[in-house]
Amino acid sequence: MKYIGKKTHRLDGFALSRGRPVFTDDLHLPHMLYLKVLRSPHAHARIKSIDTTAAANIDGIVSILTWKDFPRHYFTSAGQGYPEPSPRDMLILDQTVRFVGDRVAVIAAESLEIAQAALERIQVEYELLPAILDPKASIANPTVIHPETGPVDIYAADRNIAAYFQSELGDVDRGFKESALILEGEYSTPYVQQAHLEPHITLTWLDANGRLVIRSSTQVPFHVRRIVSELLVIPVGQIQVIKPRIGGGFGGKQEILNEELCAAVTLKTGRPARIEMTREEEFYAARSRHPEIIKLKIGVDAEGLFRAVDLNILENCGAYAPHALTVMSVTAQKALSLYRCPNIRVEAQAVYTNLPIAGAYRGYGTPQGIFALEVLMDEIANELNIDPIDLRLRNCQEVGDEIPIAKVLGEGSEGFPIVLHSTGLKDCLEEGRRSVQWQEARQEVKTGPIRRGIGVAAAGHGTGIPGIDMGSAFLKMNEDASFNLLVGATDLGTGSDTALAQIAAEVLEVPVEKIVVYSSDTDFTPFDTGAYASSTTYISGGAVKKAAEKVKEQIFSQGKKLLGVDQAVIRDGFVEADSGERISYAEICTRSMYTDDQMQIMATASHMSYDSPPPFNATFAEVSVDTETGLVQVERIVSVTDAGQIINPPMAEGQVEGAIPQALGMALCEHMIFDEQGAPINTDFTGYHIYTAADMPEIVVKFHEGHEPTGPYGAKAVAEIPISAPAPAVVNAIYNACGVRIRKLPIQPEDILRGLAQLS
Repeated sequence: MKYIGKKTHRLDGFALSRGRPVFTDDLHLPHMLYLKVLRSPHAHARIKSIDTTAAANIDGIVSILTWKDFPRHYFTSAGQGYPEPSPRDMLILDQTVRFVGDRVAVIAAESLEIAQAALERIQVEYELLPAILDPKASIANPTVIHPETGPVDIYAADRNIAAYFQSELGDVDRGFKESALILEGEYSTPYVQQAHLEPHITLTWLDANGRLVIRSSTQVPFHVRRIVSELLVIPVGQIQVIKPRIGGGFGGKQEILNEELCAAVTLKTGRPARIEMTREEEFYAARSRHPEIIKLKIGVDAEGLFRAVDLNILENCGAYAPHALTVMSVTAQKALSLYRCPNIRVEAQAVYTNLPIAGAYRGYGTPQGIFALEVLMDEIANELNIDPIDLRLRNCQEVGDEIPIAKVLGEGSEGFPIVLHSTGLKDCLEEGRRSVQWQEARQEVKTGPIRRGIGVAAAGHGTGIPGIDMGSAFLKMNEDASFNLLVGATDLGTGSDTALAQIAAEVLEVPVEKIVVYSSDTDFTPFDTGAYASSTTYISGGAVKKAAEKVKEQIFSQGKKLLGVDQAVIRDGFVEADSGERISYAEICTRSMYTDDQMQIMATASHMSYDSPPPFNATFAEVSVDTETGLVQVERIVSVTDAGQIINPPMAEGQVEGAIPQALGMALCEHMIFDEQGAPINTDFTGYHIYTAADMPEIVVKFHEGHEPTGPYGAKAVAEIPISAPAPAVVNAIYNACGVRIRKLPIQPEDILRGLAQLS
């Protein structure tokens, strides 16, 4: 292939490297209003009264909106396909606040300074309500967080259960009876923040025809349009959503957070409006990864082959439940899809607490489940005295295997049958084994205060949501043989615009520079569900490939017609007859538009798939443990990924290199801390430590060369798969180093010291 699998410069690289005004905040409009949100200081309270008089009298205050200004229309802020599987349990503004940071009022002012001053002048009288901060105590608690009758699709509001599912395949009890070894454990993961560099930011204005324009840093422009239309009761056709460049999303921008507030102010005042979340607000008022407590029980035979698995998930969704059902569905489905097992049981419940709202974060539930599974796998290997890699190899899925759990468990609903057409997990494990000199490293003598260890973990994910995700593309040809590619797919900074251009270029047999991409504008680009679920290359790329094939056929047909021949070939931007006579793409297009037939060479296509081919990953972690202080240093990470055909190697490497520090942060240092009243404590990058350049280990990125027959040119997902395995690999490496088994993240020095004390 000419362009697939080759290093290609990013289409937006020139603008980004030169600081061109490409982001949401780079546009400033005259007479723009600045918005600030008054947030609740209490974890759970009812607003008895709110007096905005003093604030409204400040010069420069244009509008103050409270719960009284909006109808009681319940919705979900999750940017998901319609009808959304998440409970509709939110109001734009509510008389009850359910976490520290919940929205109380919105101020629109001539400047940020004026808006900030007004915040301090609003008088609110609260009736304090009991707060639930422990998810384990939520279900049996007499306090009901959502007692009202308006919300839709809450599983059991009276017991604070937002979502619930259970499923069983085979005979689990019999499977355990047939097992030679049964091990179980409880594993927990914390609140962690996406920490994207660009905050949530939205601008709104009315165009010359009075239509609402929303320019927002969002992963889901079409979902924004639909939900704002519903909430503000204006037709979809009267809304345009523009997604410019994004400074990171990682799932946190798969949410409608501020667009409806900004739009409401613009519609009320007729003026442009702007809202930007502060870094502090990003921590407690945006979204984060769902904390989960997982109880996992596995039974194996004497050879280590799975006989039964029992998985129980308790998910803390916070005060509201966007993504609650679907995240824990993914936790279960991905963990239970990685290895062959004839008997599977799963029960999962998402519970409300009076803590910040959890949402989508890269991996979307998979890191929590893989953490539990891969740590317990190491425990089983240790008990059976089997090499941890060999144990995984014995239980791997094979090409042709059907994944049983996928049929009964999708994202919030019944799933679709998934048959593996490709799998490189065994190759990833073996390649990693060779790269790290596994046997020698594991058997290294552990002496002295600094102990070195090595660990492994495997992971699987998915490629799009089968039967749900859909992407579309429109492609037209220009007189100079360039092509305009319009896609609804959202480039989050991942380079997906470039990857889609490569797919089009490969089909059309033209240089990538000939493909001009315009994406994510609801007025001009066709529909796409959005950038999430690792779907863009596979789903949107499938649509691009279809559209490009249609355009190529038109070029070929027109070329033969203009040459007056029945047989020809396409070669190097020409349609060439057997006689050697040829006509260029440029001439074909020009004559087609101006002289012959007078037609525009163009095509549209949509793509949806009932397949969701899993990519796979094996991660190897080398660590050193200071047995005197409990400090853990990650020395090296070797990540080997099967993502099918890699479309753009440097961008794929960047995906892995970006996922690893996020995973190591969750493993070793990242977690949101709350006081006894539910108020967040660490709301900046001093108190909340993300991995920086100073913390980074050596990273080795490798790819297994595979081919997924259902994907465009053999591609499947790469964006999320590298994030799940590093944390359990580190935990397993710590055990190899010093014998301490960790089951709770993040790993604290005192956990290591406590474990060492128990060993002595």
